[in-house]
Amino acid sequence: MAVAWRKLSAVSLQVVINFRVIDECADWIVVDKPAPLIVHPANRKPEPTLLGGIELLLAYEMSNGASPGVVTRLDRETSGLVLVAKHAAAARELGGVFMRRAARKEYLAVVSGWPAADAWVCEEPILRAGAIGPSTIWVRQTVHPAGKFCRTRFEVMQRFERNEGRFSTLRCFPETGRMHQIRVHLAHAGHPIVGDKLYAAAGREYIDWMAAGWTPDLARRLLLPRHALHAAVLAVPWGGRVIEWQAELAPDLRDFVAGNAVAINADVVIWSRHD
Repeated sequence: MAVAWRKLSAVSLQVVINFRVIDECADWIVVDKPAPLIVHPANRKPEPTLLGGIELLLAYEMSNGASPGVVTRLDRETSGLVLVAKHAAAARELGGVFMRRAARKEYLAVVSGWPAADAWVCEEPILRAGAIGPSTIWVRQTVHPAGKFCRTRFEVMQRFERNEGRFSTLRCFPETGRMHQIRVHLAHAGHPIVGDKLYAAAGREYIDWMAAGWTPDLARRLLLPRHALHAAVLAVPWGGRVIEWQAELAPDLRDFVAGNAVAINADVVIWSRHD
């Protein structure tokens, strides 16, 4: 579904948001979000958002009382499935599903290196890095005994090589819902997600990106301009049955796995704080 944004403010970019509708009913809509499209407005920056595009798509329903609310939020750089409730009652019911952990999520991640095991479970607790020491990045999380319990299952789908080295595609099953859980657990395991500015190293890449935007040096260090994480499967109980949705790996990540150069998505603006 292509949604054109004519003008947001005098300083905003004119862009096209290209998200795909996977499924829809009177209560919810499921879409495949591209990266680096943000889900909600943030930082008071006038920029296109997934929610804004959905509101434009559902303009008629909103004129008749609909009030879209995002149920499964993804980070800006994560692509894949997003579930949006169309009204407050659906939002409450779906929120209860996730509170009870009755939903099932599966992500695909492209990571550095070849894991020794074909499958493993990580149960390392996580907390915000700044809670245990100085941290220049507020959102950065870390593994620490004082953190909250987290559990993620991992399965290796594919091991492959590129000129830059060895990589793997993993299936990731988060059984808890902590911030950056998959990214932190994979970095802790020694297999950080390709392109992860926060966790590929010690966060230096994120600081450099914030200061100067995407540069040739960052391209050399990170290989991808966004982290290679994709929400591939979402299953929720609804109306007496379990509904499962799937979204294939995003084109830029498919290109990387295939050994090709990664093409820039012309439909989505590459956002930085300097825009």
